[in-house]
Amino acid sequence: MSELQKLFTLPCGAQLKNRLAKAAMTERIANSRQEPTAEHNRLYKRWSETGVGLLISGNVLIDRDHLESAGNVCFDEKSDLDKLKRWASSVGNSGTHFWIQLSHAGRQTNRFVNGNPLAPSSVQLKKMGLFAKPKAMGEADINRVIEQFKTAAAITTAAGFTGVQIHAAHGYLLSQFLSPHTNRREDKWGGSLENRMRLLKEILRVVRTEVGTDFPISVKLNSADFQKGGFQEEEALEVVKMLELTGVDLLEISGGTYEKLAFFLEDQNQRESTKQREAYFLDFAEKVRDASNIPIMVTGGFRTSAFCSEAIRENKLDVIGMGRPFLSNINRLPNFLNESNIRLSNPPIRSFLSSLDDSAEGGYYARQLIQLAQGKPIKENMNPLACAMFLVTHEFFKGLRRKKP
Repeated sequence: MSELQKLFTLPCGAQLKNRLAKAAMTERIANSRQEPTAEHNRLYKRWSETGVGLLISGNVLIDRDHLESAGNVCFDEKSDLDKLKRWASSVGNSGTHFWIQLSHAGRQTNRFVNGNPLAPSSVQLKKMGLFAKPKAMGEADINRVIEQFKTAAAITTAAGFTGVQIHAAHGYLLSQFLSPHTNRREDKWGGSLENRMRLLKEILRVVRTEVGTDFPISVKLNSADFQKGGFQEEEALEVVKMLELTGVDLLEISGGTYEKLAFFLEDQNQRESTKQREAYFLDFAEKVRDASNIPIMVTGGFRTSAFCSEAIRENKLDVIGMGRPFLSNINRLPNFLNESNIRLSNPPIRSFLSSLDDSAEGGYYARQLIQLAQGKPIKENMNPLACAMFLVTHEFFKGLRRKKP
């Protein structure tokens, strides 16, 4: 048996049937009422058939005024529980865990959804004209977010999902609170790291109270923002210590924001030694191991089954996270779990302008996900410029059809 096939028991007692996880990828296929559709059910059924131990949903938003995409699912008082139950049951009796990633977009709410988003401070994200200048949150706004996470966690359990992940990475609201670049507050929610991580700590407290002690709670956390004045590794390690004390069952390590997409495009200046080790964030994972006993999932860059098994065998991490291979290499994943010499590959998507490369790559995989959700085969030859424009046009038309709150 390969290391990837071994069971893993989480601190709460829940057990993953193997060490491979599909990390969150935004689906963008919700209906106009922010509900899951037959396409969601088809997509997650297909992914469960790979034999993966854990599926984590794409961004499920707690506030329909603050969507990352007009095609996001939202968990709130308006949610249709029957539709959510069908989505939860789409994995059937596969034994695969299906967790919901809960998020609030904050300033990364696109302007087709909301032209006046809330954020820790009034610091605008300037990227392709998609984001409006946010308004700094008041105390009531912050308390409402805490209650929204609690409500969404209750819906997650009621619908039959088997775990929850709190998204505190990639520049979304909780990541914005953690970062001094986007959190310039001078009250108890800003300034010191203790204050900046207060919102995440409070959310974890109410979510744990809501879901109970035997329900898995994960957190997705940046190792760093990779930008001047942003969230740094030393601060991330202090947050990790807090997460362990609050009883988090699995820490997923990632990095970057919309302004610095370390979680999406490989850094061309990355150290050669790090490239050879495949996974982008393994260096930080080793520091987490030294600082805490919290179980670790690392997402990004894993491509060979032999290396994944080696990383688990050497106790560098507990769970291997992958995103894009669940699109471009979906038919090879069962063999990846069972054999030691499988190498996965993703085609580099580059446009004629380097400034559009991240949008081209994002659009390419967004379109592939929709292909798969519709029951169609992956379409390898897509025009990079059309892919770069896809996210803007898709959000525009999704936004027009969206039922306003």
